[in-house]
Amino acid sequence: MPLSTDHAELAAPDANPFESELARIRAAYARRKREISPERYSETNPRALIFQRELEDRILELLTRKCSRRLAESRILDVGCGEGRWLRRFAQWGLAPENLAGVDLLPERIDAAREACPSGVRLLCRNGGELPFAGESFDVVSCMTVFSSILAFGLRDAVAAEMLRVLRPGGVVLWYDFFVNNPANPDVRGVGKAEIARLFSGSAIELARITVAAPLGRAVAPAPFVYSALARCRIFCTHYLGWIRKR
Repeated sequence: MPLSTDHAELAAPDANPFESELARIRAAYARRKREISPERYSETNPRALIFQRELEDRILELLTRKCSRRLAESRILDVGCGEGRWLRRFAQWGLAPENLAGVDLLPERIDAAREACPSGVRLLCRNGGELPFAGESFDVVSCMTVFSSILAFGLRDAVAAEMLRVLRPGGVVLWYDFFVNNPANPDVRGVGKAEIARLFSGSAIELARITVAAPLGRAVAPAPFVYSALARCRIFCTHYLGWIRKR
C-alpha cells in the first residue's frame, strides 16, 4: 500500500511559530558546510567509516531482532534524512523503496537524496514539526543526530509529537544522538535521558551508549580492535542509540 498523506501536504502552511529557530538551523548547517570538508564524513574516509559501521551493525541487529513485522515489510520514515544515507541502507537491507520516506529541512539535501536513493522513495522538504503524513502510517521513524541540532525546546516537543503521531501503535522511534555537549560546536546541545523521557512520555524507552568520542575514535580508527575495546567500555561513548516503542 502506498504511503498515505493527509491534507497538510496540499495545504499552504501557516506562519510557523518556530521560524526563527528553523532559520538558525539552516544558517548553522550552511556555515558548517563552508567550514568542514565533506571528506570528514565521507563513506570512503576510514576515520569516519568506523563510526558508521558500528552504528549500522547495531541498528540492523535491532531492526531484525526487535521489529514486530518482517523488516522487508516495514514502513520507515527518516526525519532529518539529509542526503539519504540511511534510506539507502534501509533499501539495501531489503525494504521496498515504496515503504521508505524521508523529510529534511534543507532543499539541497532533498535534491541530493533524490539523486542517490532508489526510485520510489518518497522525499519531501519539510521540518519535522509538520510531517505531511497521515497518523499511524509508519512502523519505524528514525532520527539520526536531529534533536541535538534543535535548541528550542518547543520545536523539540513539536517534532517528537509528530513522530509519535505518524507511528502506528507498537511502532518505534529509532534514535541516535549526542547525550553530551560538543564544546567545539555551539550550534548543538546534547540530549540526555531525562529529556528523551520527557519528549516521549508514556513510551517504552531503551537506550544504549554508543560511538567513541570523535577525536579519540578517529585517532584509533586505523586499529579497529582498539576502537571496539574502547566502545565496549562505554565510558568513552558520547551518543545514545535508542529504541523507543509507542504504547
